[in-house]
Amino acid sequence: MLLRGQNLLGYRHYSDDVVDMFVKKSANNGVDVFRIFDALNDVRNIEVSVKAVKKYKKHAQGTISYTTSPVHNIEYFVTLAKKIEELGCDSLAIKDMAGLLTPNVTKKLVQALVKNISLPIHMHCHATSGLATLNLISAVDAGATTIDTCNSSYSEGASHPTTESIVVALDDMGYKTDIDLSKMDEITENLKESRKKYWQFESKFTGLDPKVLINQVPGGMISNLSNQLKDQGALDRMSEVLKEIPAVRKDLGYPPLVTPTSQIVGTQAALNVITGERYKTITTEVRNYFLGQYGMAPGKLNNDIKKKAIGDQKEITSRPADKLKPEVANLKVKSESFARSDEDILTYAMFPDIGTTFLQERNAGSLDPEELLNQEEEMKKGDHFAPTEFNITLHGETYHINLTGSGDPSEAERPFYVSVDGISEEVLVETLDEILVNKPSSSSSQNDSKLNNKKESARPKPTHDGCITTAMPGKIVDIKVSIGDKISAGDSVIVIEAMKMENEIQAAKSGTVIAINISKGDEVSPNETLLEIQS
Repeated sequence: MLLRGQNLLGYRHYSDDVVDMFVKKSANNGVDVFRIFDALNDVRNIEVSVKAVKKYKKHAQGTISYTTSPVHNIEYFVTLAKKIEELGCDSLAIKDMAGLLTPNVTKKLVQALVKNISLPIHMHCHATSGLATLNLISAVDAGATTIDTCNSSYSEGASHPTTESIVVALDDMGYKTDIDLSKMDEITENLKESRKKYWQFESKFTGLDPKVLINQVPGGMISNLSNQLKDQGALDRMSEVLKEIPAVRKDLGYPPLVTPTSQIVGTQAALNVITGERYKTITTEVRNYFLGQYGMAPGKLNNDIKKKAIGDQKEITSRPADKLKPEVANLKVKSESFARSDEDILTYAMFPDIGTTFLQERNAGSLDPEELLNQEEEMKKGDHFAPTEFNITLHGETYHINLTGSGDPSEAERPFYVSVDGISEEVLVETLDEILVNKPSSSSSQNDSKLNNKKESARPKPTHDGCITTAMPGKIVDIKVSIGDKISAGDSVIVIEAMKMENEIQAAKSGTVIAINISKGDEVSPNETLLEIQS
């Protein structure tokens, strides 16, 4: 598995006892090789993970997150590799997540690593830029012992070089792979068919893209960004965001763009573009980054942006997890009503909201595997899957529809659960056509009436600088004030989740909170007064 060091599967650092428990249960459940990396290449953040993997007698693969910048060069990576070897890792991976390596640099890097450390070298290179196949061949020639490839049915672009092609090339060069291409062909045909089932989830930004050599955006980050911008109705601004990403990355001291820093940088760049002002809205993750809570930045931080983000707060310089108290005991208490095992506790720890919902529904029997399989078989009977998210125009008004669920497909009449412009609504119709087609039926009239009623009950429009608004649609995560509270300009009053990141909204003026028009969990949009302050 790919393990994000102290981040595990999340966007924050977990305490050392959670890391140990996670590695232990992963090892017990069948993970034999742990590829451990840190987004900032801060070795302090992988120490505990490596120690745990060795403790449970599994293979610990330390990882270099490769990137290019004024501070990243071969000498930097060799120094990093030596530190990784000192931790007791069993092998070293070069993780070229954005496909930035070139054949010549690959050769020099691998040769330098082979010369300076004794660990086997594992090469991982995405094909986004079109250079990865050449890089893998160069790596093998320079002494790499293992390379990552992908079956041709899913390969190239933001994926990896094609297994079949690499096998032929290596065999021709005298390297024995012992891979039977005729058997590989059977696998390819099977996977080609399975891929067709997921056509609606394919991103149009995952093909060959040499621009990655400039913007350094990995394939996984591109697909994430496209989905996030689509949710904001700003997919047409992708090129602007891609231009902004290198600027944000420079402000943050040139972090490698790999999870979670890729999402941190990408989301902040998108906010800078969508709001029309750089750092008008700063995500909680960017604030925490400047506070040193993710580790040490590779390069120099932009002090002006840092000051804007954290003010006079002092950043930490120690290993971030040293500031964390043990969490396992508290997690057990919080999840005792629905957790049945250590695995459940870890699921809750990694994904508190969705994990809780999943485990509660499982315990209630609403996730019965046989019933879910029956529903899937019913869906397969159609010629294709219907879209679950779309826009409709009804009597001159355009609405954004997100289908979030439905009743039993075998019923003649069943409920469809939809979000309309971010507002949840249950609509009972004979078929989905009643939603999609603008015709004067009683059902469509009722639906139109419901939508109009929702619009009439919308939050008030902002009328003065004490009206707190959001720069982009999102979900309320936390409300940090109450009516009657005295606050100062710059105080954090609301936390909103937008584009998969939490953003703190600050008060624009000092005064008293006189109105709160939101609740935790509400979906909100720009140009709504979420909270009102009066001087």
